[in-house]
Amino acid sequence: MCLAIPAEIVQIDDETATVRVGEALRKASLMLLPEGADLGDYVIVHAGFALHKVDPEEAMESLKLLRELASFGEEESPLGT
Repeated sequence: MCLAIPAEIVQIDDETATVRVGEALRKASLMLLPEGADLGDYVIVHAGFALHKVDPEEAMESLKLLRELASFGEEESPLGT
């Protein structure tokens, strides 16, 4: 399963952006982005492509929810397994 996640643009080189999610930096193509991108913009990234811009508050809320979902897998099972 693949997820599209919000990421902040921290660098732009031609049609490729370096994006940050938490502490991780990744490359994302801007070729499919319908509008121009600037440093500090948040974009939804899926399979290495920025698909559209997203409001920074919405991006932070989405990342918060994704972190909460990920933490469920780290908690000990009620059955102790």
